[in-house]
Amino acid sequence: MFILISKSMQRRVRKMKNNHGIVKGEIIYTDLNKPAKSFFSKKYRITGKPDYIVVKDEKCLPVELKTGGYTKPQWNHILQLAAYCQLLEENYGGFVPYGILVYNNRFQYKIPFNPRVRFELENTINEMRHLIKTGEIYVNHDDPGRCKNCSMREYCNVSIS
Repeated sequence: MFILISKSMQRRVRKMKNNHGIVKGEIIYTDLNKPAKSFFSKKYRITGKPDYIVVKDEKCLPVELKTGGYTKPQWNHILQLAAYCQLLEENYGGFVPYGILVYNNRFQYKIPFNPRVRFELENTINEMRHLIKTGEIYVNHDDPGRCKNCSMREYCNVSIS
């Protein structure tokens, strides 16, 4: 009986990975089918929850799934994934060489967590903190839907929704 349950679970995990375009490796965390614990960075004072964490070649890799009309990595998605890489390094205590963006369960991109991306992540976090502190937050788009769901809405002085 135990073997049947185990094989059944393995089939379900394989099917889920295939449906979501997840790389090969062991899934040790997911935030998709049930709410999961947030990770916290003491260094940057940020929190976050990647969609999946996969262990491949003894490395924890964050995987973020995106929907919409995207077929290529967007800079904001890259920074989000970089934040997850930082969170995993601090919470799991190991080097995270890259994260994975999956668009529409079809297009998969390995995004390196290299010195340039680390630098951009730190600069972006510092800039966001400065803007919140000074109250100088401006809309950089014309999409009311983005404004309506924006985490910075309470600080923004030019809401278009």
